[in-house]
Amino acid sequence: MASSTAHPSFPTRPYASNLGKLPDRTSGTAFGASTTQAHREAQRLERERERAERERIEREGQNQLAELTEEQREEINEAFGLFDLDKDKRIDYHELKVAMKALGFDLPKSEILSILQTHGVPAAPGPKQQSDKSQNHPTRLLLSLTSFQAIMSQRILARDPRDEILRAFELFDEGGKGKINLQDLRRVARELGEGLEEEELVAMIEEFDLDGDGAISREEFVGICLQ
Repeated sequence: MASSTAHPSFPTRPYASNLGKLPDRTSGTAFGASTTQAHREAQRLERERERAERERIEREGQNQLAELTEEQREEINEAFGLFDLDKDKRIDYHELKVAMKALGFDLPKSEILSILQTHGVPAAPGPKQQSDKSQNHPTRLLLSLTSFQAIMSQRILARDPRDEILRAFELFDEGGKGKINLQDLRRVARELGEGLEEEELVAMIEEFDLDGDGAISREEFVGICLQ
């Protein structure tokens, strides 16, 4: 007679319940989202830092603007207004370059770009840029009137007075002779609408012509202005 004893069952394996399951990928997705969020937050903080720095420089510049003479403040505003062609109180790279040159600061391209990168604000995209999403258009930076006033105030106050005197000398010295003669004085008096007599012009030359050559040299002119 056959035995009815049942075969013993195999022990249950603890890892059997995990067979056939796919690995959990949600942790990688969460990590990617967290990294993107951190990058955006870093960009936001950087923009805020740059804005705060611009505002600080502008505040300092406005304080320095008050230290300028009324004539110097008018020159800054006139230079800006002259080259702000669309009258939106903002100027671009080319307008900034010529406006600064008009005030006696002929800067290289790298310095102008540095000023815009530090103090400029992005221009609003034009209709063509808004409609054309397939191309990457470079962002154009603009400088506001307030920033221009701050920057020019700082540069004018830091400028050697001798530089401004020499710039004025060049306006008199037609042709770059290195001297101001009687003919130069006649021309400037006529351009300024000053009704000076010939004897008065001759007397001016004689008074400041220290070496007796009949003209006012560059050094003599500087000496006159620094007295």
